[in-house]
Amino acid sequence: MPEGLAYTLEFTEERREATAGDTPVRVSTSLRGRHLVSPEMLPDADIVVVGTRADRIGRLPSARSFVMPIRVHFVLDVDQGYRSVLANASKGAKRDFRQQYRKHAWEFGAERDPSWFDFFYDRIYRATMIQRYGDHARTESRDSAYECLFRSGALFHLSMDGERVGGHLCHWDPGSGVLTSRLLGVLDGAEEYYEAGVLKVMYFLLMEWAAENGVRRLDFQGTEAFLSKGTYQMKRRFGTRVILPPNHFGRKRLWLQVRRDTPAVRDFLVANPLLRVTDEGTLHAVYFHDGERPPREDYRAMGPGVEAVHHISLDEFLAGCRHDGRAYVA
Repeated sequence: MPEGLAYTLEFTEERREATAGDTPVRVSTSLRGRHLVSPEMLPDADIVVVGTRADRIGRLPSARSFVMPIRVHFVLDVDQGYRSVLANASKGAKRDFRQQYRKHAWEFGAERDPSWFDFFYDRIYRATMIQRYGDHARTESRDSAYECLFRSGALFHLSMDGERVGGHLCHWDPGSGVLTSRLLGVLDGAEEYYEAGVLKVMYFLLMEWAAENGVRRLDFQGTEAFLSKGTYQMKRRFGTRVILPPNHFGRKRLWLQVRRDTPAVRDFLVANPLLRVTDEGTLHAVYFHDGERPPREDYRAMGPGVEAVHHISLDEFLAGCRHDGRAYVA
């Protein structure tokens, strides 16, 4: 699946670089469906990750492997009012919001002026993506953002002390009452606005606006199903429920299998606890550990949508693995 290159591969390369300290190198080849029937034909690697449809995942072996979502979404039911929404947010998130909210004069609202869309696209959204991700930035095209989101959706502005410093473009489905977060950012992608809490304030004010304007559910979109992903940890603090994506990603899965037992593999697994999908379609969190590496429980998992937490000993999980000096993830 081409989406795997843009999501899963980039994330695992980034995390591998963080844990192993070296720069990943990509080597491309072509695979066919028959490789799922004979996984020994897949590339020889320490960890193999295969993306495929959910109805095909049963063809792959279960030994030293997990079935994961390719992505998860974070949703918030707001039809019971803003007080109910606030009650479910974490104490830390509410404390941060209140502290930041008192420091400045904030103004939040919807905007229909096409000239504001142009400003948002160039100076806020695109500037933020480039500033944050550089060459890895994935941006929605201007035409698509205008025609598919702005014209039928909702574009919000956030002002701090009289200056518009943030924006948020959402998809709106009046039939289901779902408002979906799509594009957002801060003015020029500047770090000073992150430090001022612009994004956190904007999320809370969007939650309040949605609860007061006929929205049934907020969908904060998603991220990779690894608890070490910063987006995962940030969005769960709003009291959201973790779900399989309500789009085509919900019908896709990742199969992750460990082929070799090396120190680098153990470092990677412990540093990146994950979500697995059970046969019943529920989500469980998985933390790895061994005698030298405690589980990374600072990456929180429990909350609405995560039905169980498992702590797995690497000594038991990797029993029977090959051992050699190579250490790479493909």
